[in-house]
Amino acid sequence: MPSFSAQDGAQLHYLDEGNGKPVLALSGLARDVHDFDYVAPFLTGVRLIRMDYRGRGQSEWTGPETYTIPQESADVLALLDHLGLEQVAVLGTSRGGLIAMGLAATAKQRLSGVCLVDIGPEIADAGMETIKGYLGKNPAARTYAEAQSVRANLIQGFANVSDERWAQEVRIHYKEADNGLSIRYDPALREAVLGTAPETLPDLWPFFDALQDLPLALVRGANSELLTKETADAMSERRPDMLRVDVPDRGHVPFLDEPESLEIIQQWLGRLP
Repeated sequence: MPSFSAQDGAQLHYLDEGNGKPVLALSGLARDVHDFDYVAPFLTGVRLIRMDYRGRGQSEWTGPETYTIPQESADVLALLDHLGLEQVAVLGTSRGGLIAMGLAATAKQRLSGVCLVDIGPEIADAGMETIKGYLGKNPAARTYAEAQSVRANLIQGFANVSDERWAQEVRIHYKEADNGLSIRYDPALREAVLGTAPETLPDLWPFFDALQDLPLALVRGANSELLTKETADAMSERRPDMLRVDVPDRGHVPFLDEPESLEIIQQWLGRLP
């Protein structure tokens, strides 16, 4: 299992596969390297690097006070240094996109481009309430089969998704044991996120503006609760050169192997230096 040491000594897991333009895939808040399992086979001519944030996947649990975007951004830079990479393009899903914007504001020279996946400088309240409802909690379902049925019927904004895909999803997100299902991350992540007072959050538009002059793309779920069409439209107005798609029948977040997603990602890859 490949891992590296962060500045504080935490052992963090990563994957490094393929050859070509280096692309760092950064996952969602409570997700891990498997966030990109569906798109990975389509990323030919790419060196795809993925990492588990601390407290997620196979990385070390280091406590809620460390589960922050500044710390995770520092961990990204430590990984790039570990790999000897001066620059990477970032494919950032949700939390990963926020980290990418933070890096654009603080270490832009390390970025060659950014593709944001269902995230922007304004986060809708409805989407945050959904996240608060499940974050850090084990599911009520006790088996993969039960969880698959629940996910297919209740997850917001998704349609025309195969049973096979929902079966893959629950295996990615949960561990199954005799006493039921459990999440694959530190439950204290809930404390880290819910303990942040809304009034302390920065205005994220300057962070989005820091992406100026970088090849930029946006893949948005057309039914997303987290990134509204109004915010996405404002992003497009601010960056007319930004590649964009609103993927039909998808909420937060698209799987990224949809034809619409793949088309935009491939166009973005073609713009990278």
